[in-house]
Amino acid sequence: MANDLRIGEQEKEAAARASLGFVRDGNIVGLGTGSTAAFAVRFLGERLRAGLRIRGIPTSVHTEKLATSVGIPLTTLEECQDIDVTIDGADEFDPQLHLIKGGGGALLCEKIIASASRQVVIIADSSKQVAVLGKFPLPVEVVAFAEPLVAKKITALGAAVKRRRDARGNPFVTDEGHHILDCHFGQIPDPPALARVLSDMPGVVEHGLFIDLATVVLCAKGESVAELRRNTR
Repeated sequence: MANDLRIGEQEKEAAARASLGFVRDGNIVGLGTGSTAAFAVRFLGERLRAGLRIRGIPTSVHTEKLATSVGIPLTTLEECQDIDVTIDGADEFDPQLHLIKGGGGALLCEKIIASASRQVVIIADSSKQVAVLGKFPLPVEVVAFAEPLVAKKITALGAAVKRRRDARGNPFVTDEGHHILDCHFGQIPDPPALARVLSDMPGVVEHGLFIDLATVVLCAKGESVAELRRNTR
């Protein structure tokens, strides 16, 4: 188990380093949230100290603090609505590069930033690659008032639904003040269809299905990094 964890961390680091090849001097860069994205933020800090000039837009309070600590100058969507490239992680991705994201609780801002980006570079270790999405529970961000109703409706779709809780056992609260339902669907054979159903539910703020947003996935396996593009079949 310890060896698997070490390999996973090495793969995350390799994918994050490979993502720097998509960043150009002067770029506005979306900064993702999560353990893999954190490697990329730290490596970008190293590049800045070597002379790279970028501005970052973080997807969470946690990433904002990390980016500031490594010296990345930040901007906002108020100042800049066109993002050159976003680097972020994923909890799962399939052959069409549909993603499940939101394990770190920042799915709303991550999707907003991805939607404003010319390129979305997803970095992942080999454990995140699946034939069919759904082994990882799908996060659904909800207005607290509507949570019981939304949970009932998602349960009716066939999912086992659990309210996410923090380390103290209290309901997890996102940066925007919402709750998250972790929804265990099992296999999701048609992610776009489920995404539409969830988006149409009153009380759902956002869900963790990222459809047709990833430009490329950099998936590390061992010491090599594969650049994966969408399989349109």
